[in-house]
Amino acid sequence: MTLNAAERHRTSEEFAQNLALTGLAPHDVAADLAFTPERLRHTLDVDAASDPVDVWQLRDYLQQAVLDAGGTPVPYTVLNDRSRLKARLWFRLRSAPRHVFARA
Repeated sequence: MTLNAAERHRTSEEFAQNLALTGLAPHDVAADLAFTPERLRHTLDVDAASDPVDVWQLRDYLQQAVLDAGGTPVPYTVLNDRSRLKARLWFRLRSAPRHVFARA
């Protein structure tokens, strides 16, 4: 399963919107996912250096983090449930950890 340039761009925009909705800093996301800052940047950009498994893990992480923060995630137009079924044929997808939000 390979994304074309338009799909990569759209997914990157959806990542940016959902990251903003989480209220988390990139270093928090990188720490939770055990990504280096560079690996997170490549994954957020969905560029040629990004790993498809990382892209799916980040998608799931951001989706849950937005929900946990009390928000409504921006829907993923490319990384949807149908695409996940196809991705599972190609890749060994990993579960995403959850960010522990501090209680006020």
